Amino acid sequence: MASVLVLNGPNLNLLGTRKPEVYGRTTLADVEEMCREEGGKLGLEVEFRQSNHEGQLVDWVHEFGAEVKAGRSIGAVFNPGAFTHTSAALHDAIEGASLPVIELHISNVHAREEWRHHSFISPVARGIVVGFGVLGYVLALQGLAQLAQEG
Repeated sequence: MASVLVLNGPNLNLLGTRKPEVYGRTTLADVEEMCREEGGKLGLEVEFRQSNHEGQLVDWVHEFGAEVKAGRSIGAVFNPGAFTHTSAALHDAIEGASLPVIELHISNVHAREEWRHHSFISPVARGIVVGFGVLGYVLALQGLAQLAQEG
């Protein structure tokens, strides 16, 4: 069974309690369960990870880039959190590892503060899911699976 990485950046461990008016009340554990259920329907093993540390996220991108090259993974759904707007390192890691990524944001970042409108990740993402709440994780998994089938 092929795997898919669901990767979450800084502060997503606070999901459900941090700004529920923006991000909702669903916890990251709830999101993980939802992703595992959807992955099962898609015939994918879900590897679910979260870190507040940029270097750890870079290491995981490298790890899963190698998994894709080995034919064991189809790529990653990645909610980079605030690193979206600041991290050239994550951009370079995704590009360098040739990791197929669907960039994901729970809120509509384009309807928020101006500084959230720029993404370092978007130019190296295969697709972007924005503003669908936590349902976006399911949509991103479905999209990544579809892209993988198309080759």
